[in-house]
Amino acid sequence: MLVFLIKRLTNAAAVMFAVAFLAFMIFRFVGDPVELMLNEQASQAQRDELRERLGLNGGFLVQFATFVANAMRGDFGISYRNQQEVFTLIVERFPATFELVIVATFLSLAIGIPLGVYAAIRRDSFGAHLLQFVSVLGVSLPSFALGILFILIFSVTLQWLPAFGRGEVVQLGWWSTGFLTPSGRKALILPGITLSLFQITLVMRLVRAEMMETMRTDFIRFARARGLLDRSIHFRHALRNCLMPVITVTGLQIGNLIAFALVTETVFQWPGMGLLFVQAVTFVDIPVMAAYLMVVSFIFVAINTVVDLTYALVDPRLRQDAIAGGSGGR
Repeated sequence: MLVFLIKRLTNAAAVMFAVAFLAFMIFRFVGDPVELMLNEQASQAQRDELRERLGLNGGFLVQFATFVANAMRGDFGISYRNQQEVFTLIVERFPATFELVIVATFLSLAIGIPLGVYAAIRRDSFGAHLLQFVSVLGVSLPSFALGILFILIFSVTLQWLPAFGRGEVVQLGWWSTGFLTPSGRKALILPGITLSLFQITLVMRLVRAEMMETMRTDFIRFARARGLLDRSIHFRHALRNCLMPVITVTGLQIGNLIAFALVTETVFQWPGMGLLFVQAVTFVDIPVMAAYLMVVSFIFVAINTVVDLTYALVDPRLRQDAIAGGSGGR
């Protein structure tokens, strides 16, 4: 297990090193930071002082090493647009994105699993075929189009839900939450549903496929032969054997939701990391762009590493395969 753990952590470190190099290249070649941070009236002495403070006078390797060391401490520099520390901006925006992702994940499991079970056990019914058709639409339609449609119906026409913003939030230390206020909960509904629609269809199709495969196994036939009720067979036996891949995919998709929530956040003007990144691209705010890339990549790598380690704990064969694969080339 120790060899497997070391190999996974080494792979994670290599991926983060590559991402850090990409983020550094953004810093180095997308405009001169000194010219972007100072106005045209700045003197040459001020420019030289800022260049020295940012460590831009050293060679390529020295600058890259400084960038990596600073990033490991959470120091991504100063935002060109907001004139604040980038890490502070990320910390302020992360709770909004995280709460949106939590709502979307909950909806995808609470809706997708029952629909997937129904589509599997009633696979020849009209309702199952309708769900399959709707799932194709859910995968095909872009989230920004659905978000605009929801705003038109529920905000503009019916005026039931807010069209933008996060509502009233409560500060719990450095963490801000909208779960504790009525306006905050109402503001979560439309962006949460918009972000979750693709996940719902993904979970539904996965559960349906796994359930149909499980229902053909011998232990399900044995359960039927024992005279167990269909409800017990479907939910206590078949569904429980389908949940591991669902949980795995859901865990991996959390990283996707955080990364690609920027479209939903832009449509609903949700004050999260995604909207911050879009604004950074608009104003060429390079430190924020690089920090967003690093933070999202770290979340991806961390979740993938945890999932790999969890699988290895559940199935020892994966550890043996990984060790054998690592030693096979020697």
